[in-house]
Amino acid sequence: MQKRTLKTAVMVVHDLAATAAAVVLTFVFRFQDEALAERLHALPLLLPPFLAYAGLIYAWFRLYRTKWRFASLPDLAGIVRAASVTALTLLVLDYVLVSSNLYGFYFFGKVAIALYWVLQIFLLGGPRLAFRYLKYARSRQSQARAATTPTLLLGRGADIEVVLRAIEAGSVKRLSPKGILSPRADEAGQMMRGVPVLGGFRDLERVVADLAGRGLPVRRLVATPSALAPESEPDDLIARARRLGLPLARVTSLGEGMRDAELAPLEIEDLLLRPTVAIDRPRLEHFLAGARVVVTGGGGSIGSEICARAIAFGAAALLVIENSEPALHAVLNGPALLHAEAEVAGALADIRDRERLHAIIRDFRPTYVFHAAALKQVPYLERDWAEGIKTNVFGSINVAEATVAAGARALVMISTDKAIEPVSQLGVTKRFAEMVAQSLDAERSGPEATRLIAVRFGNVLGSAGSVVPVFKAQIARGGPVTVTHAEMVRYFMTVREASDLVLTAASHADAEGRSETGDQRAAVYVLKMGQPVRIHDLAERMIRLAGFEPGEEIEIQVTGARPGERLNEILFAKEEPRVTLDGIDGVMAAKPVFADRAVLDGWIARLHAAVAAGDRAAADAVFEEAIPGFRERARSVPKTDLSTSPEVVIPAA
Repeated sequence: MQKRTLKTAVMVVHDLAATAAAVVLTFVFRFQDEALAERLHALPLLLPPFLAYAGLIYAWFRLYRTKWRFASLPDLAGIVRAASVTALTLLVLDYVLVSSNLYGFYFFGKVAIALYWVLQIFLLGGPRLAFRYLKYARSRQSQARAATTPTLLLGRGADIEVVLRAIEAGSVKRLSPKGILSPRADEAGQMMRGVPVLGGFRDLERVVADLAGRGLPVRRLVATPSALAPESEPDDLIARARRLGLPLARVTSLGEGMRDAELAPLEIEDLLLRPTVAIDRPRLEHFLAGARVVVTGGGGSIGSEICARAIAFGAAALLVIENSEPALHAVLNGPALLHAEAEVAGALADIRDRERLHAIIRDFRPTYVFHAAALKQVPYLERDWAEGIKTNVFGSINVAEATVAAGARALVMISTDKAIEPVSQLGVTKRFAEMVAQSLDAERSGPEATRLIAVRFGNVLGSAGSVVPVFKAQIARGGPVTVTHAEMVRYFMTVREASDLVLTAASHADAEGRSETGDQRAAVYVLKMGQPVRIHDLAERMIRLAGFEPGEEIEIQVTGARPGERLNEILFAKEEPRVTLDGIDGVMAAKPVFADRAVLDGWIARLHAAVAAGDRAAADAVFEEAIPGFRERARSVPKTDLSTSPEVVIPAA
């Protein structure tokens, strides 16, 4: 943090010095003799307030938000706008306050102000571009020395250019691009930053053979997002790469700046998704800039990604609360947090421990709290029902009350699509926690009151317990692939997309969502999960992507649904009135449905008693009162014994 402040201070000093130099040089170039002496004599009086004004203008146009090594055309445009405002200000002052009618002369004059505008742009932009060029030249030399892996880049020109910039900047290391394959025929034969486009994806074998014949054996393939789009036939590309024995990696974070471009092994699940929703980055940057963020369950799949995204969008401080020491250590030492410029801290704590949780959150003074800690695996919660109540209900109440007591602007509770018309202990405990949050939210109004919302979504690819890694492991062992029911369908999305949409929902609740009060404003946000996926079809495609034929080389076994599972997931309960979110893509919302606070407190007390007595029937009776129809729906789902259930686990969130 201190290093970042020092760099910002250096940039501010440079820009103010450049502004002073632009004014002095303008006078030197434009005036002579007595006219020059008269103006230089007045500078000590006029220059300090003008520099203070110019500094505010530069801050307004965010000239200090971008590191010089990444200076680009948008930064130059900001400099032009800032210089134009200061020049226009001088013009107004010169012609209104210091006009020839009052004092007999113009202090600047139109020609001098035009000259100042040019000099100001040059003195502000020139050093930035020169610094970037020096860094670029050094990184090119370093990259050339470190590049050890001859690589083919796959994708369209716009994506490829970002990757090449990332390689030049050093954020993607040890690659030596020898050629490009593009799905667009009109890009064949072109050069992109010195690397030739050698053909299309169907030319892969020929290009690899040609390069090997020239003494440049390709050892790696790198695919951009455009190479994995359905129209690019990625299944065929993967098959060709496997026949050649070449490892295939994909580019992540593309489109968020070349600093953020990363490589990751291409996984089968990367080809199983619908097109992701475009994220409104400026909205999230405005929402999180300078914020102090707490994430409970920050070591989990969703929690850790929310931590990383909060830092990426400009949070000033992050506190990760986690009851698993290995999980806390892993997230704090991951690259996203380890090298963050923000203040990052971790706390070992259980959300069931009310006193410790209140103390931690109170001392941190958060702006926003994201509550991702939960027990989520359906079969285990059906057996160990009391543990689910302790964490998902009592723990969530602790987090909500601690957030309100600390005066945070919002609590965002990560819920699940299984909370709608619940049939399982996971679903009913999450729905009850939603109701408590809605009740607390309805009691508060005003621009500074704490908002409490829930965000629901379904299955996340890559999360702990996801069905896809289990299928991959079963395929690697030669099968069989176990599916609980032939007609079971689920929604899927990536961890990154789910996290970004959670932040988007939170930004709406904290801004537009404050315009209404009580039961008129959105309290439950639901992520648009696209079309549901039939799990049996998912298994078949994964087997084919692995190079096998389902039913012949690898068998698919239907083993029977597990306790608490239903065939189809739904997004909203019938009684939940929908809310239109103008200008927010990828997120839906509903108005709250909750009981009176006194009634809720009575239910909570009865749940405490039921857990203490080990009386599941008493707990289910409370849930039946709170969520009518729960017991009837729960009785309608299969009750397969947990010990005989397949190892496929479809997570709630």
